[in-house]
Amino acid sequence: MSKTVLNVFLADDDSDDRTFFSDALREIPIQTKVSEFNNGVDLMAGLLANTNDKPDVIFLDLKMPMMDGFECLADIRDLEIYIDTPVIIYSTSYHPKEIDRLNEMGASLYLQKPSSYNQLKTLLHKCLRYVNAAQVSKLDREFVISI
Repeated sequence: MSKTVLNVFLADDDSDDRTFFSDALREIPIQTKVSEFNNGVDLMAGLLANTNDKPDVIFLDLKMPMMDGFECLADIRDLEIYIDTPVIIYSTSYHPKEIDRLNEMGASLYLQKPSSYNQLKTLLHKCLRYVNAAQVSKLDREFVISI
């Protein structure tokens, strides 16, 4: 892939987490354009409306109102146009059974929300390097990204 500017979609119902995420993205050495959605319904509407400006990667919170991350992931993977779009789960929870289920459902990576801003920058950089280099393959990487 190796694009000049990565088109990033972020779905998270917590406005502080969205701000934290977007601020951290601006400070890493990969250029991004971020589209933010505060729930899964809005994300799906954005995906269906933006088929000409597809995201290069989707960061998806699990615990959202109206439509949670599991439902969104299933719907995204049902859309042929987004079947190969990397979906990175971005959540505060860390439950091995949920993580295994997400992996089976077609999530590309699992990123647990870190407690510090610097950790977030490091982890986002690591995730986007995978995406930018088209390395989000289940054969050559770990599923859970951590410090």
